[in-house]
Amino acid sequence: MSASSTWHGEVPKRSAEQRREALVQANRVRTQRARLKADLKEDRRSLAELIADPPEYLASAKLTDVLAAVPKYGRIKTIRLLERCRVSPKKTIGGLSQRQRRELIKELEG
Repeated sequence: MSASSTWHGEVPKRSAEQRREALVQANRVRTQRARLKADLKEDRRSLAELIADPPEYLASAKLTDVLAAVPKYGRIKTIRLLERCRVSPKKTIGGLSQRQRRELIKELEG
């Protein structure tokens, strides 16, 4: 399909129940992530441990958003960390390769 062509397929319809369930799940994930970010800010959770074994609700979170919750990790320090570990700023936690996980954990613990 070229850039100028248009997709003419139909978007699958969702029932009211399916939409409600999706909304409930999205709210649950937002709540869990907010709680986790608060725990990171208060140093009650380790980012290295979360990267090593992320909970399901964190898999689609951008790494930069989670790093922003860690004390002493501002925008510049986050960018430098990601550059050293060869990780794209757009990467999600669930999308990290094993090499990227190892390098990030090593940097965070060192």
